[in-house]
Amino acid sequence: MNGTSTSIAIDDYLKVIYSHTEWQAESITPSQLAVRLGLAPSSVTEMVKKLAAAGLVDHRPYSAIRLTEQGEERAVAMVRRHRLIETWLVRVFDYGWDEVHDEAEVLEHALSDRLLDAIDAQLGYPGRDPHGDVIPAADGTLRRPAAVRLDEAPHGFEGVIVRISDRDPDVLRVVDRLGLALDDAVTVEPADGVGAGVGVRRRGGSVVVLAPAVAGALWIAPHNATPARSR
Repeated sequence: MNGTSTSIAIDDYLKVIYSHTEWQAESITPSQLAVRLGLAPSSVTEMVKKLAAAGLVDHRPYSAIRLTEQGEERAVAMVRRHRLIETWLVRVFDYGWDEVHDEAEVLEHALSDRLLDAIDAQLGYPGRDPHGDVIPAADGTLRRPAAVRLDEAPHGFEGVIVRISDRDPDVLRVVDRLGLALDDAVTVEPADGVGAGVGVRRRGGSVVVLAPAVAGALWIAPHNATPARSR
């Protein structure tokens, strides 16, 4: 693996580690990281050792992986690149929100900082990407809404959809078909039947039942939630 390939691999690792804990507190384990990256556990173990030696992660045998301050700074920079590019592709080139992830994975390693800053300015310095994920500012700061995953919200919880995970494009397509979108006001309702999923009442009064996989991909925040600042 040459220097460029190694650098790209490091960035990909750090980005996945960061994203795992962005919306929940539990740190990622090596086995979870291997699944997310689609790699053999032995390959992940070796790379994690290299990341730890470089001061980018903190990891001890049989424990979870945590980013160091240096690792988080690098991860946030890559997340900013990825999400700005996704937003650019949707707004300027009419990509669907279920199509942009893989394109951004390629482009994020090719664009210069100058071009990235120009894209940011052209888009009007957006604060979130098409899926609701927060786009860090150039200095690394970001404001994330205090949200809860839909399938973990109690019945009667009222709020707005602030994030729809882009991990599974099929889920995004289902959300589209159901007519749900970011900033939609919803109320969590009971769903009849074991394993039926989660019911949500929309502003107009209609109730739609979401399958567990779909409900687990949506985050909602109370109407008066105050964004939390990171870094």
